[in-house]
Amino acid sequence: MAAERNDFIRDIIDEDLRTKRHTRVATRFPPEPNGYLHIGHAKAICVDFGVARDYQGTCNLRYDDTNPTKEDVEYVESIERDVRWLGFEPSAVLFSADYFPKMYELAERLVREGKAYVDDLSDEQIREYRGTLSEPGKPSPFRDRSVDENLALLRKMKAGEFPDGACVLRAKIDLASPNMKMRDPLLYRIRHAHHHRTGDQWVIYPMYDYAHPLEDAIEGITHSICTLEFENNRELYDWVIENTGPWSPRPRQYEFARLALEYTVMSKRKLRQLVEDGHVRGWDDPRMPTLAALRRRGYSPEAIRTFCDMIGVAKANSMVDIGKLEYCVRDDLNQNAPRALGVLRPVEVEVTGDVGASEVDAPYFPPDVGKPGSRKLAVGARIFIDRDDWSDNPPADWKRLALGRTVRLRHGYCITADEVVARDHDGNVTKLRAHVVEAAKGAGVIHWVDAATSVPAEVRLYERLFKVPKPEEGGGDFLEHLDPHSLEVVTTARLEKSLASAPVGSRWQLERVGYFIVDEDTKPGSLVLNRIITLRDERIAVAAAATEKKENVKAKTRPKSKSPQEYRAEARARDAELAAAYANAQSLGLSADHADLLTGDRETASLFTETAKAGNAELVAKWMINELPRALGGKELADAKLDAPRFAEFIALVADGKLTGSAAKTVLAEMVATGKKASEVGAAASAGQAISPAELESKIEAVIRGNVDKWNQYRAGKDGLRGFFVGQVMKSTPNADAAAVNTTLDKLRATFSP
Repeated sequence: MAAERNDFIRDIIDEDLRTKRHTRVATRFPPEPNGYLHIGHAKAICVDFGVARDYQGTCNLRYDDTNPTKEDVEYVESIERDVRWLGFEPSAVLFSADYFPKMYELAERLVREGKAYVDDLSDEQIREYRGTLSEPGKPSPFRDRSVDENLALLRKMKAGEFPDGACVLRAKIDLASPNMKMRDPLLYRIRHAHHHRTGDQWVIYPMYDYAHPLEDAIEGITHSICTLEFENNRELYDWVIENTGPWSPRPRQYEFARLALEYTVMSKRKLRQLVEDGHVRGWDDPRMPTLAALRRRGYSPEAIRTFCDMIGVAKANSMVDIGKLEYCVRDDLNQNAPRALGVLRPVEVEVTGDVGASEVDAPYFPPDVGKPGSRKLAVGARIFIDRDDWSDNPPADWKRLALGRTVRLRHGYCITADEVVARDHDGNVTKLRAHVVEAAKGAGVIHWVDAATSVPAEVRLYERLFKVPKPEEGGGDFLEHLDPHSLEVVTTARLEKSLASAPVGSRWQLERVGYFIVDEDTKPGSLVLNRIITLRDERIAVAAAATEKKENVKAKTRPKSKSPQEYRAEARARDAELAAAYANAQSLGLSADHADLLTGDRETASLFTETAKAGNAELVAKWMINELPRALGGKELADAKLDAPRFAEFIALVADGKLTGSAAKTVLAEMVATGKKASEVGAAASAGQAISPAELESKIEAVIRGNVDKWNQYRAGKDGLRGFFVGQVMKSTPNADAAAVNTTLDKLRATFSP
């Protein structure tokens, strides 16, 4: 019986064991080796392996490697690594390809029994003959071939005598079935492609709906647990089992709800698009939902397993609040991440007076966690505090540092700020002077590091990749909801000395800052930290404030039945300046629709008109209509720090090819947020500087030379490796344009042989 768990799958198993339908439990996790596992797969892994564990049964890791054009050894290795990292030990590691001879033998049996036939119809014709949900299908003209003819044709298929697509093997079931899956489904198709395991031994490969039940039956699986999208496949699953048996035990398929998580996409196609188009730095970019990315982000397998247990196993699909995952991550880190001190944006403080001891002993964990361990913190007369802990104009309840205010340094002495010594060109404080005071009752506590002994670090502050909970909702382009501020790289951080030797993969709480992991990009003397998660969900208060009903002054004067186009037309009818801007936009070559969008209010019209004076009117319109709203992120244009001269400079850089793709979008978002010129944005701008085609080709060739086997497979037709090469190039050459990388790969595929 299942221990301390209660869901419908375990109820089924309990009943099966009680009635002796089965005397043991055997499950499997059957991924296709054509991509990286993500958080959705983690739920399936926890269900499949968790059920086997609870009933002292077995769970196989079985690769569904039936489509050689999309599979790769890289994915095989990463999948097994991820399963074991999650804390599960497969009873066996198996491959569908190992069963190809048995599957073919059973296919010939189906033909001999008149239950399968070779069909020469094309894919398009098969779809047409299959009918619709309201109309039955019609038989293929090849459906009534004799058994001998079908056997002869099937054997020629197997011998490689036909090209790809010439014919297929279909089951002969029911062309009038209300379940479209049962209308003579395909069992085998021809693929002259190299297989990662069987090489060139086979040129016909079984379809998933034929292979999957047979794999379960051959392995003695008792409970084949799938997600709900396979519910309609169950009838075909049962048909294959019943017509190829008898099997003991007889496997049965059960479906549960797949994981749908807020602020995330799970589609392999969309995840590949994020990588190939350069929106992220690779499959293990910590903003991605892949297990490789979550591992690099700093999520522990224990936290992920706890999350999967928390959401449970259900029969109906639903969207899961990402806050549940983040709660599990924080709870795990609170108990296991040792504490340390670090400041992200340091302000130097020169301390006068007696600082006491030269070092203090600081525990790694607070008393409520109760774990042992401590380290020595150097205490000197020069320290760094975080800029966020200073205020020039503090409110009455301010408990951090300001002129005349007193705070306690975490694990250290108390100081009172005396004067501002220096500021930067933007007016931000960069250096203070303070003096030591006796313990001050009621003083707030701030974090700090010793200036003389602290070590520099690069800190990567990751946020959710998407701005909205459901980026795929509404059928629009999910890329429109990407958050351009989902990564902020801080290069000024200073950390306490003890972290200088922190190993890659170690996780820490920087007190009052957040939880962090030492990233694999760390080199001796060059620390890199990724923020795993903030100390608390700071969005809760922001979201609550956003839900408050705000009075819209413009809306008060509008009739509620008019469209945005009508409002813009009325505005131009009332305002001669807008009418003139509309006419001017059309005179510059813009369509009436685009001119309408850009001249509905004075701020928008003025920005377009003034920017277009420098030229490139159509490019200005494109960026204002398609990209500027995303960069504004809900702000009014009047509140943004963007004027016509800055925008014109940006457009010129784009027109000259010096800013391209996602880098240009990032630069625009930074300009809107900070008011800087495109040329001043720094890393973002330089990341967007185009490289020459020759230099890009050289960079790609270097990647190819490091992955010759994969390149040869890609040139031989394994298209699924395109994403691998694009990701490797973008990782090694961040300033490359993803579209140019794809184009150059196409060119080299035909010409380059390392």
